[in-house]
Amino acid sequence: MPHQTYHQANKADIDKVVQLLRLIHPISDALSKEIYEHYVALDLPKGAVLIDEGETCQYMYFILKGALMAHSTHKKKKIITYISVENEFVSSISGMHGAGPTKEGIIAVEPTSLIAFPNAVLMQMFEKHFDFNYIFRILVQKYYQDAQERSHIIRVGNARERYFYFLQTKPGYIDRLPFENIASLLDMKAQTLAKIRKQHELSLKKDEETEQLCKALEDQLQQKQLYRNKELSLATLAGVLGISGHRLSSLLNNQYHQNFVDYVNTCRINSIRQQMQSPDALQHYTVEAMAYGAGFRSRSAFYSAFKKNTGCSPLDYIQQLQQVSLS
Repeated sequence: MPHQTYHQANKADIDKVVQLLRLIHPISDALSKEIYEHYVALDLPKGAVLIDEGETCQYMYFILKGALMAHSTHKKKKIITYISVENEFVSSISGMHGAGPTKEGIIAVEPTSLIAFPNAVLMQMFEKHFDFNYIFRILVQKYYQDAQERSHIIRVGNARERYFYFLQTKPGYIDRLPFENIASLLDMKAQTLAKIRKQHELSLKKDEETEQLCKALEDQLQQKQLYRNKELSLATLAGVLGISGHRLSSLLNNQYHQNFVDYVNTCRINSIRQQMQSPDALQHYTVEAMAYGAGFRSRSAFYSAFKKNTGCSPLDYIQQLQQVSLS
């Protein structure tokens, strides 16, 4: 094993591990005491080797900060087997508990702070503490479930699915970790990963632009009541929003599932329905006056739009409101 300089672990760092373990199962005072007695700490610069292939792993590690990458060599090619980050436990998989030489090497892919527990002490604690056995069984079970999921997605998932799996399981690390290492982990070429990432970023940008356009559209139509303009046209509204008529039409169809006329008329009808809620408004204005004030150019267009939106005539709608208010 590469020469490492271990030092006494900070109590606050051990507290963090103990708290995580207690989330799985209560820890006895005797077990807690042993944990605090045996944890040591280690700091690795980027690129430092934690364990070499063929060495014996002497510790179970917990990552306080940074990231570790495990790799094995096949036909002189380095294959990334896993990448672990903050708040994860790490050890040799093939040589767990120091039972034999490890088949994978582990290196720091960025400056990494660890605390470590000796495997020799770990084995003794399994015999002495039921609570520790139970906790470790749950940890190993979770690890193998994650490993099975990772193995499944890499075997049967396409490149895009593998990319999204990494984004989900290692949020924020696509920008932190070496690109070629992520590509190796996901069993794809770096060029493929770069292409998928670019497509995803463009999709996110498009989604953000669409959201901003929807907000601008609703601000103009609903808040600023642009629908009251009887001369409002697709081209006019598109000009206000600073986009082409084709883009506006596409936005309405895809996001609101309506064409321009139906969307504007819906805004007008919603405004009229709101006015109808007020008895004072019905006393001072005719339904037709409300319609013209909302932007309709003709009585027939209003009645047609109203029935399309509500399923009934304006008069029937008013009667329904009156019945509700009397009940």
